[in-house]
Amino acid sequence: MSQNEKMNTRIAPSPTGDPHVGTAYMSLFDYVAAKQSGGKFIFRLEDTDQDRYNAESEKILFDMLHWLGLDPNESPEIGGPNAPYRQSERLETYKKHAEQLVKEGKAYRAFETAEELELIGQELKRLGKPWGYDGRARDIPHAEAETRAQMGQTHVIRLKVPRDREVITIKDEFR
Repeated sequence: MSQNEKMNTRIAPSPTGDPHVGTAYMSLFDYVAAKQSGGKFIFRLEDTDQDRYNAESEKILFDMLHWLGLDPNESPEIGGPNAPYRQSERLETYKKHAEQLVKEGKAYRAFETAEELELIGQELKRLGKPWGYDGRARDIPHAEAETRAQMGQTHVIRLKVPRDREVITIKDEFR
């Protein structure tokens, strides 16, 4: 990015409890980076986990930003040209693109239950590997996965990350 480019930044906290100090910390960096470049500081609410969503937590997040003087240029409170600012209001867009990734073979459907995922994580930990998902559903034949999904079996769509790469490195400009 050249010094003359405007940088728009975004913070996307989840309203599931009290704000984390890390949210305030990253908001400060995002706010300053946007303001220094003449860009915008955008607040987008990550409210897709509706089971854990808490309306009071949402209010506290807004209050925290205002108290810190980090008033967004765009947000669910004030709107803006990049609406909607609630992730839950973007679900149809996300579903369309996730389905396209499955169709292209770049993502897959995974049908594990929460209990099965817990056991997978425990097994990985026992083996000295990082907690996570072992990718076992990526090899379910596409036709079988589609049939299971059409029958209403609960699933998620996972990105098909190349198996031959152990580490993906991201350059974090703030750190």
